[in-house]
Amino acid sequence: MKTVTYEMAASAVRVRKTDSNKGTFGRLLCICGSYGMAGAAMLCAGAALRCGAGLVDVALPEGIYPIVSSQLPEAVYTVYPESDFSNVLRSLPKASACVLGCGFSTAYPERVYQILKNCQVPLVLDADGLNCIVNHVSILDTLPVPAVLTPHPGEMARLLGCTVRQVQADRTGAAADFAQKHHVILVLKGAGTVIASPEGQALQNPTGNPGMARGGSGDLLAGMIGAFLAQGVSPYLAACAAVYLHGMAGDYCAARLSQQAMLPHDLLDELPQIFLKIENSRGH
Repeated sequence: MKTVTYEMAASAVRVRKTDSNKGTFGRLLCICGSYGMAGAAMLCAGAALRCGAGLVDVALPEGIYPIVSSQLPEAVYTVYPESDFSNVLRSLPKASACVLGCGFSTAYPERVYQILKNCQVPLVLDADGLNCIVNHVSILDTLPVPAVLTPHPGEMARLLGCTVRQVQADRTGAAADFAQKHHVILVLKGAGTVIASPEGQALQNPTGNPGMARGGSGDLLAGMIGAFLAQGVSPYLAACAAVYLHGMAGDYCAARLSQQAMLPHDLLDELPQIFLKIENSRGH
C-alpha cells in the first residue's frame, strides 16, 4: 500500500510572504469542549495555533471558558450558555474552516446536525461529532462542503454498525468504502492510519508510535487538519499532511521523553522544530 511521504506533507505548509496578515491564513472555528472536557478544546485549538491558522476561534460553554482562555491567550472565543447555542451559529459564517466534536459531549446531538446543515466551509468531524451521527450517517450524503472524518476504530465500528475486530481486519477497505459511499475524506486512526478519499485513493501513514495511544492525541490531529483547511489547503492533502506531521511530532517526542512518559500536549512542543525544518529546506 502506498504511504504518505514527507515531501507530500511539507507541500501543505504554506509559504508566509512578507505582506501576509492574519487574514491570509484563515479563521478556524473549533466547536469543542464541554463540562469535564476542557482539555480537548485546549489541545485542538493549541495544535491549530501551532500549525499556522491566522485566527483560531474556540466556541465553548461559558462554564469552561475561564479554564481554556487562561491557557490559550492567542485564541479568540465564542462563548455560549449551556442552554443557548445561537452564538456559535452566528460565528460559523465568519470561519474559513471548522472543527466539530472534540470533547463536545453527546448531550445535544441536534447541535451537531445544525452545524452540519449550516456549515459552508470545509469541516473536520471528530469524536462526539461522530458519535452524534451514528444513527443518522446519511446526513453526510447531503453535506454541501468537503468533510474530513477522523474516527478511531471504535468510532468507525459504530458508524458502520459492526465490531472493532471487523474494522481492524480490513482497515483500508473499511476506510475506502465509507469514504466513497458518503463522499467524505476518512481518516481511520490507529497504527498505520489510513487516509481515504471519495475518489478511491487511500494512503497509509508511516509516522507515529504507540506512545501516542492516549486520550487527547486525536484532539491534536483534528486541530492540525483544521488549521491546514483554514489556510486553503485542499482537504485530502490537509488530512494527509496533518496525519504525517502529527506522527512525526510523536516520534520526536518519544525520542525525547520515551513512549511510556510522553503526553499528547508534549507534541505541541515538537511542532516548531518540524516547521523550522520545512522552512529551512526552502531557504528561509
